Amino acid sequence: MIKLPKLILASSSPRRAEILTAVGWEFEKQTADIDETELPGEKPDDYVRRLAREKAEAVAEKNTDALILGADTIVVIENQIVGKPKDLDDARRMLKMLSGHWHEVLTGVALVRITAENLETKVGMQRTRVKFAELARAEIEFLIELGEPLDKAGAYAVQAQAALFIEQIEGDYWNVVGLPVNLVYKLFKNEK
Repeated sequence: MIKLPKLILASSSPRRAEILTAVGWEFEKQTADIDETELPGEKPDDYVRRLAREKAEAVAEKNTDALILGADTIVVIENQIVGKPKDLDDARRMLKMLSGHWHEVLTGVALVRITAENLETKVGMQRTRVKFAELARAEIEFLIELGEPLDKAGAYAVQAQAALFIEQIEGDYWNVVGLPVNLVYKLFKNEK
């Protein structure tokens, strides 16, 4: 029998909370307030790793000797980071970009523990490729109206209405939902 340690999830994401709950991982949530601005010349892989680490470290500073999980998910198409849309027009633009194309979903994951002696940090990243079907205008509007696109990277949720339009996934499905929980477990096993 394995024993999963209690985590503090440095996120307000309901999807991350649902995934941890589904696998039986005990946790509490504390939102990290950090600046998520991309640094000049920063690559998408480095960006998601940095944000995951900074989120976890921000929460760890208030929770000595607790195990903190930070994560950040982005969509990348043609080497361009596509974050969360700022409004519905931006969501439409994103869905048009994704229509008929492959894109990547990247999630940076960090486990951080601050003790009196030191700071322990484990950081990883998961990459998954996703292929959208060609979307008609009515299908984009369907996703805009019913898919709650504003709080989702790339303006879609693979586990909801967008599932109708996903033709292929190469890699970790849970990464596309928002938390590659297998990677979290591997980092935890390595952490001891």
